Amino acid sequence: MPLPNNNLYPHFNISRLSHIELGVRDLSASFAFYVEILGLQVTDQNSNFIYLRGMEERGHHSVILKKSNISSCNVLGYKVFDEEQLDKAEFYFKSKEISTSWIERPYQGKTLLTTDIHGIPIEFYYQMERLPTIHQKYKLYNGVKPLRIDHFNVFSTNVDESVEFYSDLGFRVTEYTEDEKTEKLWAAWMHRKGTVHDIAFTNGIGPRLHHVAFWVPTPMNIIDLLDVMSTSGYISNIERGPGRHGISNAFFLYIRDPDGHRTEIYCSDYQTLDTDHEPIKWDLKDPQRQTLWGAPAPKSWFEEGSHFGNINPKQPSLKAQPIVAP
Repeated sequence: MPLPNNNLYPHFNISRLSHIELGVRDLSASFAFYVEILGLQVTDQNSNFIYLRGMEERGHHSVILKKSNISSCNVLGYKVFDEEQLDKAEFYFKSKEISTSWIERPYQGKTLLTTDIHGIPIEFYYQMERLPTIHQKYKLYNGVKPLRIDHFNVFSTNVDESVEFYSDLGFRVTEYTEDEKTEKLWAAWMHRKGTVHDIAFTNGIGPRLHHVAFWVPTPMNIIDLLDVMSTSGYISNIERGPGRHGISNAFFLYIRDPDGHRTEIYCSDYQTLDTDHEPIKWDLKDPQRQTLWGAPAPKSWFEEGSHFGNINPKQPSLKAQPIVAP
């Protein structure tokens, strides 16, 4: 299926991905993982929530951990260009007969909650409480030294439909994987902020969150994190890597938090600012697609993910299989 044309003038303008809310069963265990091991900075916490940000982030939060009876992903957040875009977004989603609501979100201004075409909960805002810069407060750097949230990756039951929907929102495809037999998309990477992706879609049982990723300064930070995790009781939380992706060219590590939510530690991808950037096509069976060095991902990486609230995941329409590690 041909990729949609770039929509350079969408109905409303999204700046970038912004934040994620994860439901976690044990806030203390999550604090130990995200703060003491990964090194995210606490901006507020109480008995029900922990708000976190990276070292370069000025907004109040990029991660919200919410105490819950179940492990889930509650919402994916995006920042828009200005306040006017929020009313335009409401009009757009209503025109698609997708329900919307205005919600109160601590530390955020006017916030619109809705869903995408497959039911993934998403919210849009313009104003978030701004905090002092800390990127030169080097005594605060800890763990893997996370600088900022980089992207989401979600399982989609129909990647072609996901790409068409997000293209209409102004997201542009940078790289994609196509099944040669059916010519359908198996995966796609799409951006708003001028890097490889703000969100990616992977064929699979969905909708589910595959992972959230954080940008770190160098590959050596990833090596340091592996040393810390392997000597601090977290060796079983290391799922895949370290390695270099074929897609995106990024250096990566995938780890799992105490609830099983997957996090990617990520750096060294490339800019995609030009509006005439041509998407890079990959074949599903190319062994360098997943990892430039040829190592395939484990079975868990293709099968396990976090549920979105009460949404019941469905089987994907495309049955093509990638290369899986034995």
